[in-house]
Amino acid sequence: MSSARGILARHRHTVRQFVKFGLVGGTGVIVNLIVAIIMNKLHGGTANAQSIVWHLPGSRYSVRFTVLVWIVGFMVANLTNFQLNRSWTFKSSGHAGWWQEFWPFLAVGSAAAFLGIFIKVGLTNPTSPFFLSSGFFHENAGFHSREYWAQLITIMVTMPINYVVNKLWTFRAVRHHHPGQPVPLLAPVVDADEVDETGHLKHEEA
Repeated sequence: MSSARGILARHRHTVRQFVKFGLVGGTGVIVNLIVAIIMNKLHGGTANAQSIVWHLPGSRYSVRFTVLVWIVGFMVANLTNFQLNRSWTFKSSGHAGWWQEFWPFLAVGSAAAFLGIFIKVGLTNPTSPFFLSSGFFHENAGFHSREYWAQLITIMVTMPINYVVNKLWTFRAVRHHHPGQPVPLLAPVVDADEVDETGHLKHEEA
């Protein structure tokens, strides 16, 4: 019976964490879109989002402004999300130093951002099968902007990846590892009997 209660408590705790992560992610979406709007406005509008900013040396490929917008917006939002998740969602600020948790978080964010590049390019490149149709999406009005919708859709796809990996690694493994040892790739599995009704390890309260 106690084991069942422990499992239920842990699941309730996980659900609460996911809701908090979602709320923090909502603020991150807003921050990300604000960065995208500012960058596009300074660049002459979303009509110029496909302009080339850097040719890859020795290749026929190039980096377009839309990719730069995605990377900058994602990283700025990721930084604000990190601080909110650290202090509120996972409440890990008392377990590990800021930089100690930031580097794994940045690694996770960078991986998600890299995946997001392909998603956003697929949504904005006319040759892609995932290209957002010109029937609704165009750059003549903000609400119909393919650039902004692609940014938003890419955020929504990469957010769950951030949650899962950060829960399993950044905000769990870091605070359970011994000082001086490298942070493990995955945190150890915790038995349900070791979890109290709040979802915390019982021995942490001792």
